[in-house]
Amino acid sequence: MKLDPDTPGYLYEALAKLLATRIESGELAPNTPLPAEGQLARDYGVSLGTARHATRILRERGLVVTVKSKGTYVAKRDREPPFCLWSVA
Repeated sequence: MKLDPDTPGYLYEALAKLLATRIESGELAPNTPLPAEGQLARDYGVSLGTARHATRILRERGLVVTVKSKGTYVAKRDREPPFCLWSVA
């Protein structure tokens, strides 16, 4: 699957959005490794820098966690927001 280079906006944003959609849908399950950045670049027909930037966006959003010398993994996410006793009525 390749990203369309004629799509408005930056390719790294499009790749980050596509990967975020795969994570949120459960296609990329929590605690599973995200493909390496080089593999993402090949799979989606983008440069390595674009894949790295997309991965950084996912990390900043808390969707993935990178462990040095291990790789990048899909972060475990709670399905429901935490319960708050001090809600405003």
